[in-house]
Amino acid sequence: MSDEIRPFRIDIPQADLDDLRDRLSRTRWPRPVAEEGWGRGVPAEYLREVAGYWRDGYDWRRHEALLNEFPQFTTDVDGQEVHFLHVRSAEPGALPIVLTHGWPNSFVEFADLVGRLADPRAHGGDPSDAFHVVVPSLPGFGFSAPPRGTGWGAARVARIWVELMRRLGYQRYGVQGGDFGAYVAPEVARADPERVVGVYITGGIGMPAEEDFAELTAEELAGFAGTERWMEGVDHHALLRAAPQTFSYGWHDSPVAQLAWHLQKFWDFCVEDALPTDAVDRDLLLTNTTLYWLTGTSGSSSWPYAPEEKAAEKGFTWPEGQKAVPTGVYCGPPAIRRLAERDNTVVHWPESNPGRHHFVAMEVPDAYAADVRAFFGKVR
Repeated sequence: MSDEIRPFRIDIPQADLDDLRDRLSRTRWPRPVAEEGWGRGVPAEYLREVAGYWRDGYDWRRHEALLNEFPQFTTDVDGQEVHFLHVRSAEPGALPIVLTHGWPNSFVEFADLVGRLADPRAHGGDPSDAFHVVVPSLPGFGFSAPPRGTGWGAARVARIWVELMRRLGYQRYGVQGGDFGAYVAPEVARADPERVVGVYITGGIGMPAEEDFAELTAEELAGFAGTERWMEGVDHHALLRAAPQTFSYGWHDSPVAQLAWHLQKFWDFCVEDALPTDAVDRDLLLTNTTLYWLTGTSGSSSWPYAPEEKAAEKGFTWPEGQKAVPTGVYCGPPAIRRLAERDNTVVHWPESNPGRHHFVAMEVPDAYAADVRAFFGKVR
């Protein structure tokens, strides 16, 4: 196996961008259903507005250039070509950290976070809190090759991340994850406890299982009720577990279908009645959607929900975490700390950090960066 690390630069052919604009111009719009709002899915008027901006206002080349300001590379691990950002801090003593994105997201999830971690001095932070930042693209997402065969899960991805950090020469490092990354990050600690200093996740540990509800207090029950909107949204776990290939034909062929799917999930993932493009910067959201379109990864990114994976066989389960190293979260509630501490050594559990979206690093990157620094300041 070669340890070669190859420089990478995004360079989308103009023909692909012209094709995207042409397809957006020729969208075959369905008749709207007889219900206003989001009761039956993405409202037609809103989707037309965002699609029109995507066609006539959004500038991929501008955002491609911004993404290319991050040093990018590819390498082969476990038979997979993995794409990653690697931003070294200029600050002495910077702690390496590997960030793991979720679905339906990509390395774009951290576009506004990387600089805040690598160069805190430029963002009003303490330079002693700096990080060398590594952001891999999950297999099948963005510019990483799709998984070969079955048998993939969070633990296998974690072993790739461990090898990647070894190749980069890092002897001590932290790990972060949100969404699917919250499953991967604890597995990195399990696989490499001697080198991982701490696990920081956006949230999700400490959620009650069915057998826990009888013992919850009234206050705990009220807090958990806030997850109902997310849990009652479109069940992407069941959909992507059942027939991801079937649905990917539409997402891969129609950019508006891809956009509608992303808007639906970004709506489901917001705890308030905020439009996705209000909760998250519109151009940032469209950069992520455009990346899915241009790389053709709407189908290959569905593998975390595949039926052959153990977690999928059991249905949806919240992340459990690990006890190999200390754990911190961005915001504890609505999870319950005493439940989280059954499987984690929790040293950082803020009660009310700002944010209303599941992908909070996209919404409030300053607050998220500050809290990452706060946690790793305790375990460096």
